[in-house]
Amino acid sequence: MSASRLRRVAVLVLEGAKPLDVGIPAQVFTTRASMPYEVRLCGAAPGLVSGGDGLSYHVAHGLEALAWADLVFIPGYRFPDREDPPPAVVEALVAAHGRGTRLAAISTGAFALAATGLLDGRRATTHWHYTRALAAKHPLVRVDENVLFVDEGSVLTSAGAASGIDLCLHILRGDLGVAASNHAARRLVAAPYRSGGQAQYVPRSVPEPLGERFAATREWALHRLGEPLTLDLLASQAAVSPRTFSRRFVEETGYTPMQWVMRARIDMARELLERSERSVEQIATDVGLGTGANLRMHFQRILGTTPSEYRRTFTRGE
Repeated sequence: MSASRLRRVAVLVLEGAKPLDVGIPAQVFTTRASMPYEVRLCGAAPGLVSGGDGLSYHVAHGLEALAWADLVFIPGYRFPDREDPPPAVVEALVAAHGRGTRLAAISTGAFALAATGLLDGRRATTHWHYTRALAAKHPLVRVDENVLFVDEGSVLTSAGAASGIDLCLHILRGDLGVAASNHAARRLVAAPYRSGGQAQYVPRSVPEPLGERFAATREWALHRLGEPLTLDLLASQAAVSPRTFSRRFVEETGYTPMQWVMRARIDMARELLERSERSVEQIATDVGLGTGANLRMHFQRILGTTPSEYRRTFTRGE
C-alpha cells in the first residue's frame, strides 16, 4: 500500500458525544506532512452538536462527509442504550459501508454501528459497562466483553476511550506500516501496540507500581531485541520471579512474555523492511531471530505474508 495516497477520515459526532472519543481519531489522523490523512468532523447536520460532559461541538459538515470519507469513526456517546441515532444517520452509515468505506466505532459508538445491522453475526465490543446492554439491544451481534478492540475488516469496534488509541494505531499500522504507527505512538506518548485480545478490565490485587516496573522492563527489552532474551532474564530485570512475571505480564499486555518479545521483533523487522535496504538475512540478525528462514517463518505465522512481499507492499508507488 502506498503511503502517498491521501486518505479521507470523517469523525461522526452524535448528540452526547464523549470528548475523548471525538478527540482521539481527530488527533491520531490529523493532517500533517508525515500523515497522509484529511480529517473532517461531521454530524447529522452542520452546526452545533451538544456533547457529553458539558462540552459541545461546532461541526462544519453534515452527512455528506460520510460519502466523501474512506474511513468513518463513530465516537461514543451518552445513553446509547436508550434510542438509536436518527434514521438519516443510520442510512448514511449503511450507504457509506456499501461504497467500501470502513466504519470504526469507539466505545459506545458500537450502538450506532449495531443499529445499521452491519454488526449482525459479527464479533464486536464496547465499553465494559455497556456490553450486556449491547447484547440485549442487538442480540445478533456477537459481543465480546474481554477485548480492547475487534477488527472485522470493514467494521471495527473498540472498548472504552483509551482503547480507541489502540484501535487507531492498529488501523494506522495496517494503512502505513509499523514505522508510522510507532511514530504516532511516540507523539501520543502511548504504548506502540497492545493486543486487541487483552482484557478490558482486570481486577488487580497488586500495587500499580508493579505495572510501572513491567513497563520499564518492556522498554528495556525493546532496546535489546537483537540480544538473547529469556523469561528468566526478563523476570530478573523486573525483580520478580519468572512465575509472577509471566502471570502479571499476560494481564498487562495480553501476551506471554515470549510472545510479546516475538511480536516486538517482528515489528522491528517490519520497520526495517519499510525504512531500510537491508537484506532479510541482515534484518533477522538485527532483530534477534538469527536466520532469514527463522524470520520468514515467524513473519508468515504472525502476519500471514512474507518479508519480501511486505516490503513490496509498503514501497509500491513511492
